[in-house]
Amino acid sequence: MFQPSDQDATASNFAGAQSSTDPSASPQYETVRHHLYGRPSIVQATIKRLYMLNYAEPNEWSKPIPTGRPYEVMVVLTKKVRIG
Repeated sequence: MFQPSDQDATASNFAGAQSSTDPSASPQYETVRHHLYGRPSIVQATIKRLYMLNYAEPNEWSKPIPTGRPYEVMVVLTKKVRIG
């Protein structure tokens, strides 16, 4: 995530760097994958909670997949997150 620098970390080293608020700088994204495991009712409640927090729409999650354990399902959300 961080790249080592051969220069001293002073403010003058960063003076020429583009600001993240610079409109000409293009935002960068990375993919993150979330997995939820549990009883279907708890998984659905968690999805609704994340929706209420404006993190993910319910229809962005996969359909529940049985895990082979009694009363347990898994759902997956793949989301692009802005990093820059």
